[in-house]
Amino acid sequence: MSSLRFKAIETVLNRTSVKVNIPSTVVSDYYNSRVFSDAAMKNFLDKEAYEAVCSAIKHGEKIDRKVANQVASGMKNWAMTHGVTHYTHWFQPLTGSTAEKHDAFFEPTEDGRSIEKFAGSALVQQEPDASSFPNGGLRNTFEARGYTAWDPSSPAFIMEGENSKTLCIPTIFVSYTGEALDYKAPLLKALNAVENIVVDVCSSYFDKNVTKALASLGIEQEYFLVDAAFYNARPDLMLTGRTLLGHLPEKGQQLEDHYFGTVPPRILDFMVEFEVECYKLGIPLKTRHNEVAPGQFECAPNFEEVNLAIDHNQLLMDVMDKVAVKHGLKVLLHEKPFAGVNGSGKHNNWSLITNTGVNLLAPGKTPHTNLQFLTFFINTIKAVHNHADLLRASIASASNDHRLGANEAPPAIMSVFIGTQLTRVLEDLISPKAKAALKTSKTTIDIQKIPEILLDNTDRNRTSPFAFTGNKFEFRAVGSSANSANAMIVLNTIMAEQLKLFKTDVDAQIKKGKKKEDAILEILKGYYTSSKKILFEGNGYGDVWVKEAKKRGLSNIKTTPEALNAYITPASKKLFADNNVFDVRELDARYDIMQESYVKKIDIEAKVMAQLATSHVIPAAVEYQTKLAACISSLKAAGVQKSLYSAQLEMVQTISKHINNIHEFTKKLVSETEKAHHIEDTHKRALAFCHKVKPLFDVIRNASDDLEFMIEDDLWKLPKYRELLFIK
Repeated sequence: MSSLRFKAIETVLNRTSVKVNIPSTVVSDYYNSRVFSDAAMKNFLDKEAYEAVCSAIKHGEKIDRKVANQVASGMKNWAMTHGVTHYTHWFQPLTGSTAEKHDAFFEPTEDGRSIEKFAGSALVQQEPDASSFPNGGLRNTFEARGYTAWDPSSPAFIMEGENSKTLCIPTIFVSYTGEALDYKAPLLKALNAVENIVVDVCSSYFDKNVTKALASLGIEQEYFLVDAAFYNARPDLMLTGRTLLGHLPEKGQQLEDHYFGTVPPRILDFMVEFEVECYKLGIPLKTRHNEVAPGQFECAPNFEEVNLAIDHNQLLMDVMDKVAVKHGLKVLLHEKPFAGVNGSGKHNNWSLITNTGVNLLAPGKTPHTNLQFLTFFINTIKAVHNHADLLRASIASASNDHRLGANEAPPAIMSVFIGTQLTRVLEDLISPKAKAALKTSKTTIDIQKIPEILLDNTDRNRTSPFAFTGNKFEFRAVGSSANSANAMIVLNTIMAEQLKLFKTDVDAQIKKGKKKEDAILEILKGYYTSSKKILFEGNGYGDVWVKEAKKRGLSNIKTTPEALNAYITPASKKLFADNNVFDVRELDARYDIMQESYVKKIDIEAKVMAQLATSHVIPAAVEYQTKLAACISSLKAAGVQKSLYSAQLEMVQTISKHINNIHEFTKKLVSETEKAHHIEDTHKRALAFCHKVKPLFDVIRNASDDLEFMIEDDLWKLPKYRELLFIK
C-alpha cells in the first residue's frame, strides 16, 4: 500500500485549474458590495439613524435605543437583499483568531408563521457564552457570561459561504464585569489616547485647524502556500502550523530566483479569487508577488485607519484560508513553517494623519512644517527607546521566536533605522555650531536652524525591526500569524504617553518665557541626545550588532516567556493605567493568558514530535536498516570480502546511532513535558517548556533529518521539503 506522501504527489500532479468567477473587470463595480458602507447606510437608513451612526463613528457618541432599532432594521433589510439569513457578532478573543456565533433573523409567531426580526438590542449588544475563551482569571468557569458590544467605526459586512450568507457585526468582547477579553477593546482605547494628544500638540503648536487625528496602518502580509494533499499528509503542519522535521532540499532559495518571479498559474488563480472576495469586503488590496522563499508570497493593501486595517487583516486571513480550500491549497501563516528558509512577517506600516490631510511623519517643504515633522519623528524614536522591551513583548509568541534573529527577519533587539540623511539632520540639530537662539519673523523660521528635509532617499533597511521608510515607520518584527492589535496597542500607547510628556516639557519652557519654537527645539534636542543609542543603521543580522547592542545597554530578549515580563513591570502597569488602556487586573490577566498560550503551543509541538519520531521516523529507519542487514547477510553468505560491504555496515551503525538518539531523547521529551506540567506558576511553567522541553526538539530533528537524507526515498512517508515547497 502506498503512503500518504506518494498519494499526495499523485493528487497534486493530477490537479486541474479552478475556474474563478470575476464579477467585473472594473473592481469599483463590486468593491464594498458586501459591506454596510456609507452608500448602503444612506439607502437603507432614515436621516436620523444615518446621522446617529456617522456621529458614533466620528465622535464616539452613543446611539440611543430608538435609533438603534432603526439602524438594526435598515441593516437587516440591506442584508436580506443579499440573501442573508443569519447574523453574528464578529469579535477577536485572545486566541489569535476571530470568533462568531450565528443567530437567525427568523422568529416564530403565535399564529404558527414566522417573521424576520433584528432588534436594536441584538445589534448593539449580545451575551455569548464566554466560558471557554481565555480570560486569565477575570471570571470563574461557572460564570459563563460575556458581552459583545457593537463597534460602529468598523462597518458590518456579509460573509458568504457555499450555502450560506451571514451578516457580521464587528464588536468588542468584555467580561460581565467590564474587563477586556479581546484585542479590539484595548486597541480602541490606545487609539483614543494617541489621537487626543496628537490633536492637542498640533493645535497648540502648529495648526489650530487640527481638530481630529487618526493613526493609519498598512499591513503587508507574508504567507506560504502548500498543496492540501501534502498538508494533510504532514501531522506536524496540521497540528502545529510548522514542519517539526524535514531535511533541506539541495535547492532552496540560494539562487534568489523566486523573489518577484513569475507567479505559478495555479497560485495566480488563487490570488485572483482571493482578491475578488477581499474587494467585495472592502479590503483594499493593491499588491501581490512572490516572496524570497520558494512557496512564499505576499499581499499588501492601501493604508487605512488602524482599527479598520486590523479588522481587515483578520478578515483577510480568514478569506485567504477559505479560498485556498477551493483551489486544493493550504495557507501557512506560521512565522517559520520551514527550517532553513525564510520565515514570514506581517510588516506594520504606521503613521499619524490629521483631519487637515497632513501626514505628521512626512517631511514638509517649509521650516514650519519641518518642525512639526521633527516633533513627531523624534518623539516616536524617544517612545521606542523608552519602551523597547514592551515593544519587543508586543510581538512575542512561540511561533515568532523561530523567526526573530534568524538571518532573514529583524532581530529580537529593538532598534530604529532612520537613514543617513535624517541622521545627518538630527546631528546638525544638536551640533554646537548651531545658533543658540532661533531667529523668527512674523511669517518664517530661520531655515539655518531648522534644515530642509527631503523625502527620505536612503535604502530601506530590511534588518531593522522598526524602520523609517520616508513618511511612516515600518514595524517589521510583527509575526505573520499575529493579530496586529497587540503591537498597535503598545505602539500607540507609548506614543500617547511620550507626546503627553513632550507637551508638559514644552509648556514648562514656554511658561518660563521661552518662545514656542525655541522651547520645542530645545526639548527635541534633549530627546534625541538621550535616545540615540536606539538608532542603528547597519546590518541587524550580524554578530557585530549583537555585541554593539550589548555595549549600548540594549536588551536582546530571545524568548517569549522572558519577553512577556515587560508587560507587568511597575512602569508598564502605570503606562497602561494612565492612558486608560488596561487596568492592573486586565494586564495581569493578559500576561497569564500569553504565558499559558506559549505553554500550550510548545506542549502540542512536543506531543506531535514524539508521535512522529515513534510512528514515522523510527519505523522507516528500522525498515531500511533491515534491508541493509539482509544485504550484508547475503553478501557475507556469498563469501564477499568484508571490506567490500563496509559502507553498508557503516550505514547500519549510523542508523542505529540515530535510532537510539531519537528513542532516548523522545523519552526525555515526554518526561520533561510531564515535569513542566506539574509546575503551578504559569511563568515558571512557560520557562520550563522553553528551556527544558523545546531544546530537545533540535536533537530529535537533527537525527531524523540525517536519517531522511540516508533512507531509501520510497520508505520515507512524510512529504519532503522539495515536494512541499516546489510542487504547485
